[in-house]
Amino acid sequence: MNYDALIIGAGPAGSSAAAILAEYGHKVLILEREKFPRYHIGESLIPFTYGPLERLGLIPKMKKSHFVKKYSVAFVQPNGKASQPFYFFNRYDRESVAQTWQVLRSEFDQMLLDHAREKGAEVKEETAVQELIKEDGRVVGARAKDKDGNITEYRAKITLDCTGKEAFSATRNNWRMRDPYLNKVAVWTYYKGSRREPGIDEGQTMVAYIPDKGWFWHIPQHDDMVSVGVVAEGKYLTRGGVKDPKEIFNREVEENLWIKEHLGTGTSNGEYRLTSEYSHHARHCAGPGLLLVGDAFAFLDPVFSSGVMLALKCGVLSGETIHQGILEGDLSPERFTAYGATIREGVENMRKLVYAFYNPDFSFREVIKRFPDAGGAITDCLSGDVNKDFSVLWSQIREFVPLPEDLPYGEPLAA
Repeated sequence: MNYDALIIGAGPAGSSAAAILAEYGHKVLILEREKFPRYHIGESLIPFTYGPLERLGLIPKMKKSHFVKKYSVAFVQPNGKASQPFYFFNRYDRESVAQTWQVLRSEFDQMLLDHAREKGAEVKEETAVQELIKEDGRVVGARAKDKDGNITEYRAKITLDCTGKEAFSATRNNWRMRDPYLNKVAVWTYYKGSRREPGIDEGQTMVAYIPDKGWFWHIPQHDDMVSVGVVAEGKYLTRGGVKDPKEIFNREVEENLWIKEHLGTGTSNGEYRLTSEYSHHARHCAGPGLLLVGDAFAFLDPVFSSGVMLALKCGVLSGETIHQGILEGDLSPERFTAYGATIREGVENMRKLVYAFYNPDFSFREVIKRFPDAGGAITDCLSGDVNKDFSVLWSQIREFVPLPEDLPYGEPLAA
């Protein structure tokens, strides 16, 4: 069972990497533990998701889909006072980057996986990787168990870990590093019939503040469904000894008038979910025979919905880099130095804005009031145009709040 590339995980990172490599004619296998379509959180796309989707050839499918169009994001105070929407088309081309989507991840991820299949990738679902196979310190493939309990060895020139937050190889290699600060808890559910804004604002993401710098997301989806959840420090959400996710959620709804009023017209689907310890980073992007892609490489607090964009960008860039490596007969860890640096730059830029957001002394409005030119740079970063020089913006924001230094992670581990 020999392949050019073995991909563990069929989420956006894995499916996009597979599609690129298969399009170039390489022999690709995706091993996916679950049966698609499967549930996943993280439904809101940001504008610069457009680039990877365009490279994959998926923009026509997205435009024909029933996914809700998203043109803006807005912020709302606990008293219910909402900001003016930040319209992407005030800065970007309305027919391309400025219009994005609110997706149902089960359907969106299925679209990406089917696209990889159409390009020629082989997919084995309900097949769980048990361990990586190493020879002379190099990963040469993986052992996986199918739904019938059969264990098979799959070998490849390179193995891509696209296992998402589980971070299969980073965890086993002791590369997984918690963010020094961004370790929040989220509780979420879905509502049918929640109130929406009129007209072009119907699909906007609303970030609604609660005390102590926590926040709700309110993400409209098709079929009159809304994804809604609260994110904050665990000790805040569980104050008073409350541990039940439904109790936590319903108590926090009372902390923001806008959320309370909008959910008041709808009904919950009855299931409440909880997850914790959002942000993590892998010490290395690659090792001999191994590459980390998407959330398995780095996962950032979701306040600005950067996850899917970073995963797709990672997937496309990894596919292009591996293709060149195969052509040149070089898949050494060093081959992925630029890949690691590019993704880390994007993560670190977005991470600075996330840190600022959680600081009680920070306000986008106050920064833009003092530095009117900061508005464009903030919009670019929030929209996912993260691989550029934001040093002027960071110096401006540091006049209000401290920002973190870049974490020293992401270099490949040489053989």
